[in-house]
Amino acid sequence: MTEIVPVSGPELVTYADELAALLVESVEGGASVGFLAPLDRTSAATWWRERAAAVEAGSQQVWIARDDERVAGTIGLVKAALPNARHRAEVAKLVVRPSARGRGIGRALLTALERSAAAEGLTLLVLDTETGSDAEHLYLAAGWNPCGSVPDYAADPYGTLRATTFYYKALGRRNASAQGASQ
Repeated sequence: MTEIVPVSGPELVTYADELAALLVESVEGGASVGFLAPLDRTSAATWWRERAAAVEAGSQQVWIARDDERVAGTIGLVKAALPNARHRAEVAKLVVRPSARGRGIGRALLTALERSAAAEGLTLLVLDTETGSDAEHLYLAAGWNPCGSVPDYAADPYGTLRATTFYYKALGRRNASAQGASQ
């Protein structure tokens, strides 16, 4: 059974090597998650450790999916910093180990993130993903709305520029003062 758990900053440091292995394996498998192949584990672990301060400060959240006592997936939430954007956040680094795909882990991670964001009062989530990727099927099935595509937005792991599609999901109604300000 897969367990989805949020991690603290210190826990993120503890899991950095496992998360690095997950990231390296995913990039080698063609996942377009911001890194180019070949990605070495040391660089990937350093990247994860660098997120720990933001997690500890509360500006970022990370969840992991544990499956048979190893990390099978992860997802992050990056909160907007500007005062006029504190109602929204960005989904970052939804990654599932290639050998664990197709078992609902990505959907479980996304659901956990959405529930936590809604419980915190966030009302809008955004994300981007490579156009035509398997991830698009997940987001559409989970009720996310595509809102545009940009050609040649990011390189895939092999350096080829690919289009990216942007998505959003409204989690709840905006408060009355925010509605009044936009009218």
